[in-house]
Amino acid sequence: MRRLDATGVRRHAGGLADLLADTVHGGASVGFLAPLGRAEALAWWGERAADVAAGRLAVWAVHDGDRVLGTVSLAFAAKPNSRHRAELVKLMVRREARGQGLGRGLLATAETAAVAAGVTLLHLDTETGSPAEHLYRSAGWTPAGTVPDYAATPEGVLRPTTIYYKRLTAPTPTS
Repeated sequence: MRRLDATGVRRHAGGLADLLADTVHGGASVGFLAPLGRAEALAWWGERAADVAAGRLAVWAVHDGDRVLGTVSLAFAAKPNSRHRAELVKLMVRREARGQGLGRGLLATAETAAVAAGVTLLHLDTETGSPAEHLYRSAGWTPAGTVPDYAATPEGVLRPTTIYYKRLTAPTPTS
């Protein structure tokens, strides 16, 4: 698992695009409708490189050779009164790699990096009733509420979304 800089996002855009398409085709609600074409997925990841270069986004990826098996990102808040928080976005794991702890590892990596960056509060949203909810709850995330008809599934069906947050604490220095 490694953090990608802007050049790395561009270099691995193909693998990231394939992962995004696999996630959408698997039915996960990550902001896209099916069918998601490779060109659209490539363009989306290409646009993320500018956010990474500007420090607005941090991206981690897990590779198996040239294939990207999983990714997670942190979107940092830009407003002066909200720089203590970040949004966890696009935690995705290839369907055939799920159930092996990869999602939990990506989540832990993002949380640790957030603490190192001085972030004390993370938030995210996920489709209510999705498998991701189990991961977030078991990792200590707190549901803040559910919004009905918040986002469409890849098939275009409106579904509720649950908003989660997690307070982070910096590690105590040892003497």
